[in-house]
Amino acid sequence: MTAFPVDRHGLIRRPTALAFDISDDELCAAVRRGALLRLTPGVYVPNSKAFDDAKGREELFRLQSIAVATSCADHALPLSHTSAAAVHRLLTLSPDHRRVHVTTTDGRGGGIRSNRHVHQSTLRDDEVVSVDGVAVTSLARTAVDVATMGSFAQALTVFDSTLRRGADRDTMHDSLTGPRRGVRPARRAIDLADGESESVGESWSRAQILTAGLPRPRVQQWVRGISGREYRCDFGLGPRLVAEFDGKIKYGRLLRPGEDIADVILREKAREDDIRAAGYMMLRWTWGTLRDGSLLGILNPWRSHMHQPTPVSSTQHQPKLG
Repeated sequence: MTAFPVDRHGLIRRPTALAFDISDDELCAAVRRGALLRLTPGVYVPNSKAFDDAKGREELFRLQSIAVATSCADHALPLSHTSAAAVHRLLTLSPDHRRVHVTTTDGRGGGIRSNRHVHQSTLRDDEVVSVDGVAVTSLARTAVDVATMGSFAQALTVFDSTLRRGADRDTMHDSLTGPRRGVRPARRAIDLADGESESVGESWSRAQILTAGLPRPRVQQWVRGISGREYRCDFGLGPRLVAEFDGKIKYGRLLRPGEDIADVILREKAREDDIRAAGYMMLRWTWGTLRDGSLLGILNPWRSHMHQPTPVSSTQHQPKLG
């Protein structure tokens, strides 16, 4: 089996491969049998089953964006929009990975060029940074660009993630001015964004709740179980109403050494029993609930219990228990 040389980003570049006496025929054969994936002409990455799920597809797009940015004629242009978001590893909801996005400031205009979308805009010096040696738009500028590309839910998701990374809300809010497409939902989203949100599923859940006109949920609500133990729930919907978004990734995060998913589920059930015994009602939903629009069906019977939650307890900064 041929050992292909990789660069600092894990990419295989044709000139380097040729220098290692690996021919074009060998590269093409590796692509045909699925050992390599061609990201852009002359740049490849070793294939992996890790690219099959959503997280893997995001990683593959990150690598493709880096490949294009460091090898095409427009290599001096910074990555932007969803490409910059992938390099920054921001959380995004249903991002468009059909093309790599870059931004030009030379006044010649943008457009679609092969596998690239070239945007024409102005960029301040502080709106371009280097990540792993690759020029990309800054966290704040990236979030604004992504937010104005899509829906309110997509904007809320990227703003949540960007605030969690320490970006300044006012800076992003001030950038959302003028007649720019997508400004109105993005402005609403930045006002409602919360850096305490921990996942795409949590952000998308809040977006659906807010779009339905329901009260704004508290993010990461602490409650005390009948045992006296403190637990952090994804959402506080009312004084005695909490909720959890259940995703496979979340259960994976909760795994302890030597455990499997079944162990996590049993521990989560004991946690929920403790919370319910203290007089709380707990609602749960999954990715399927969000995809098929059935979240309101779960929440509607509890509308009378939903209002602005009571202030967060003094334990709000404790690590998650249970």
